[in-house]
Amino acid sequence: MDHVASASPIHVGKRIRDLRVKRGLKQQDLASSDISASYISLIESGKRAPSDAVLATLARKLGCSPDHLKTGHDDHALEDARLKLAFAEMALRNGDNGAALQSFGELLAKPDLLDPPALLRARMGQAGALEKLDRIEAAIPVLEELLKEPALAAGSDEWCRASVALSRCYRNMGDLALSIDIGERALATLDALGLDITVDHIQVGATLIASYYLRGDFTRAHLLAQKLIPVAEQHGSRAGRGSVYWNAGLVALSRGQLREALALTERALVLMSDDDNLRHVAMLKLNVAWLELMSDHPDPARAKQLLEDAGQSLAEVGTAVEQAKCEISLTDAHTQLGQWDDAAVHARRALGLLSSGPRLEAVAARVRLAELHLLRGETEEGLQSLHAATRQLRHFTPSYETAHEWRHLGDVWKRHGRAKEALEAYDQALVASGMPMSYDPARSLARQHQG
Repeated sequence: MDHVASASPIHVGKRIRDLRVKRGLKQQDLASSDISASYISLIESGKRAPSDAVLATLARKLGCSPDHLKTGHDDHALEDARLKLAFAEMALRNGDNGAALQSFGELLAKPDLLDPPALLRARMGQAGALEKLDRIEAAIPVLEELLKEPALAAGSDEWCRASVALSRCYRNMGDLALSIDIGERALATLDALGLDITVDHIQVGATLIASYYLRGDFTRAHLLAQKLIPVAEQHGSRAGRGSVYWNAGLVALSRGQLREALALTERALVLMSDDDNLRHVAMLKLNVAWLELMSDHPDPARAKQLLEDAGQSLAEVGTAVEQAKCEISLTDAHTQLGQWDDAAVHARRALGLLSSGPRLEAVAARVRLAELHLLRGETEEGLQSLHAATRQLRHFTPSYETAHEWRHLGDVWKRHGRAKEALEAYDQALVASGMPMSYDPARSLARQHQG
């Protein structure tokens, strides 16, 4: 019997009557100044649906919980379900994603033990655990079904969280067009509610900025960031403001403003440092360290310390990809410090973390490992790794991210005297960034001669 059927007036009335008889009570014993005996009779016959207040009064007199009268479930089973939900949510916050997913799954296997709000929390938690376990393809349908629920009111906190998560999942899957469409539709929905810009706008907008950035749509990203920053300062929580500054830093980087990007990301880290979301703080430390390593006057020792702090947290609460990104940046820090053996260890760790599927981060780790081989005079190993990275990179869809990796690959080829390979990588970087090669008239001449 499902939750709705078990709460029907007929079933509720029968449970009240059965429990009253079991307790040796009369209808008059359940009556009060607010509830007449005749009203009790109508409830027991299923002709009246008692309000929550009436149910609470009857439950006290019958020695049970209102939930038991509504659902018929044993009070111990209901309490166990509530405790399991709280445990699952705590496990998810603490980074024990596997245990959280198992608990959410067990709860969802018996949905009639949960009231509608608790059931919604369990489904949101399941999607969150799947995403954190990098099982994004499984998280997406859960989120899509949630957003179709009539009970999930547009503009509610749960609706906003689900919209943000779905946009983020599609972004991480590489479908930037759909990620942006979801984010833009969510913002349009919030605007249509006729409210001033809210915290929900900040959350959706911050996610949308990141997707614009990855698509290379830097103008839209910049305009949205400029719109959200003053609102976040006025209305946002420290975490919400930090999220906007974090993504504004990405926009500044895309515009070649490295010092501004570092300043914005540092500000985000200060704002979010007291947040209990260890993952967000760790990822911000990773970003600050990455920007530090890219600056005109890098401080690799400071970057290394930030990355080691981030790595400890990500080992507990981060995904394999996030841990791999930290290892890649540690490779860069150790390389700048001249600690090539340590750098190679981190590059190999990154590759080990990314062994489950094709990822751009694996290309990045392989290119760094190749350059370390070349720096140590291990030419054959270095060239083999560069050629492997080139083959792997060809399988990725052109995007701003793939253009970045092609550019890096070209730089490494160039630094080690391989002009032909460097030129090919630079050409691929231009194509991936949306600038295809110009028309070659010699091809037409060649075809004419062949004809």
